[in-house]
Parts: sequence; structure tokens; C-alpha cells
Amino acid sequence: MRTRGLTKKRLLAGLAAAALLAAVWIMAANGREEKPKAPADQGPAEVKVRVLRVEPRTIQDVLVLPGRTEAWRDLTLSAEKGGNVEWIGPTEGDAVKAGEPIAKIDLAALEAARNKAQAAFDLAEKQARRRTDLLALSVLSAEEMDKAETELAAARADLNQAEVDYRQGIVVSPINGVVNTLHVDPGEYVQPGTPVVELVDLSSIKINVSVPELDVRYLKKGAEAQIRIDAYPERVFAGTVEFAAFKADPATNTFLVRVVVGNKDLAVRPGMMARAAFVRREIKDALAAPLFAILDRGGERMLFVEKDGLAQARTVELGVIDRDLIQIVKGLSPGENLIVSGQTEVEDGMRVSAQ
Repeated sequence: MRTRGLTKKRLLAGLAAAALLAAVWIMAANGREEKPKAPADQGPAEVKVRVLRVEPRTIQDVLVLPGRTEAWRDLTLSAEKGGNVEWIGPTEGDAVKAGEPIAKIDLAALEAARNKAQAAFDLAEKQARRRTDLLALSVLSAEEMDKAETELAAARADLNQAEVDYRQGIVVSPINGVVNTLHVDPGEYVQPGTPVVELVDLSSIKINVSVPELDVRYLKKGAEAQIRIDAYPERVFAGTVEFAAFKADPATNTFLVRVVVGNKDLAVRPGMMARAAFVRREIKDALAAPLFAILDRGGERMLFVEKDGLAQARTVELGVIDRDLIQIVKGLSPGENLIVSGQTEVEDGMRVSAQ
């Protein structure tokens, strides 16, 4: 029985050793298997960009200032004579011509006074002629003739005054314009000096702008200006400088500059907001970049150029702005390829693919 027990133990030990040997062999075989290779490091992918060749060009230094439109002429006509408003011709919004009657004030009484003065003058004139004939016949004394001439002169003065009073009873438009406001109604009693009607001449429009003292030297009478009206953003109006003040406004230390634009279609109305663009100077052979190509990196103004497939960062010094372009005073050279699209995705030295 003892021999069988030993034999059984030896058999179990042999089996365990064989199992251990098999496990070691399998592990060794697995260790010899070729592991998959990691992909090679190909670096960052190229960034597609669009470039623009830098060429010298002429740019304009433009000054843009706000202003408000005004009528070419804006008049308020008042009553010269007191009395009842007997008649009003045009209504608000009607066009009137120079010399056209607008209102009549107490005209019936004034006409009667004029007719009376006319009759008195006619009588004095006839008497003077008759007395002249009598004087020639030596029937009339020189003293009586002097009296007749004096009466004729007085009658003529009274007639002239009556005609002046009659004309003052008619409110007449002195300009071609539009009735903007009627201040009185027919039948209303007015005093001398009472406002009757407001007229505006819109054939041309004035835009008054306040120009800083450092810029007024560039603006002369006759200089051209481009005007944009907020109410008509799609239109550009051609204007001309009519006046540039020689004295500054002490409250703002700015100079008044008045620009005039044509307004044949009467589209522009007084009181609208406007923007006046003046060309201060032209800069020839300037290097410029689109405004959107400029980046702000930590307070520095930068742009990128493409050279030999690489992006190069440039710190630049900026000049004047001409619409959507800005002058590059320093940091850019003619002939370089300026990156104008994709510049926000690149860094200095990064590979780029120029389109």
C-alpha cells in the first residue's frame, strides 16, 4: 500500500511539472509574436489658406464725420399788416413759386384805401394841369400854382403809401419752395409780425459738420465730399464744400464745414442724419492689406504671409484706413503673399497650402 501511495504522488508531481512547462512555453511563444507597429509621426497637416500678392497702390486718407441735413432755404413769413386773414391759397405740402400769393390779410379795406388815394391823386393831377394852363395865360398867380403842385405831391405820396399797404396785405412767396407749415387759418385775426407760413427750398440740401482742428486744414471751399444719408443707405450723394469756418466754436473747439448736395427728386429732407466723407490726402505707392487680414495677438497687430509653403508671422505698423483697406507702414514688403483667408488657424512656421 505504501508503494502505491508513493507512485501516485510522483505521478501527480510529474503532471504538475508538465503543466507548468507547457504554460512557460506558451508565454514564450506569445512573447515572440510580432507586435503591430505604431504609425509614423507625420507632423501637423497643412492648413489651406488663400493669399493675395502685395503690390504698391494709391490709397486715400478719408475723414468721415456725422452731420444733419438742412434745407437750402428755410423761411418763415409773417404778417406785415394786422387784420383778418381773408384768403389762403396753397395748403401744406404744396409747391409754390417765387412771387406767388399765399395769403391775403384785410385786403378789402386796404384796396378801398388804395382806390381812395388813387382818386385823390387823379383829382390833384387834373387841377395841377388846369392851373398850369391858367398860369400860362397870366390868370393864376405863382403862389396858387405852388399850392396846386404841393397838393399834387401830397396826393402822390398818399397813393404810394396806399399801394405799399395794399402789397403788405398780400403774403407772397419770395422763393421757389414747398409749404411746410401754415400757422393761420382763414378768418383768423392776426397782428403785425404774426407767423403766417413756413417755406422750405429743397432743391439743394446743406449738411453741417463739425471738423476737428487737426483736419480742417485739408478742407477748402469747392472740395468734393461723398454724402451718405442714414435713411438711404444704398445711395451715395455727391457734395461740395460751400463754406469752411475761419473761427472755431469755443464750446467744442471744432470748425463748421457746410456741404451742399443736389436734391432734384426731393428725397432728402431737413433733419435727416448724414455721414460726410472727405479725402484729406492721397498716398501713392502705399502697401495695404484688407482690414480682416489683421490679427490682434496680445495687443500686437499681426498678419501672416506665405513663403515656401510656410506661414510667417509679421508684426506690423498701421497707417490710414481707406474703406476696407488699411495702410501697412512697416512689416510688409512688395511681392509678398499675404494670407487673407485661414490666417486665424495658422501659427508662425506652420505648413500651409496656398490656394
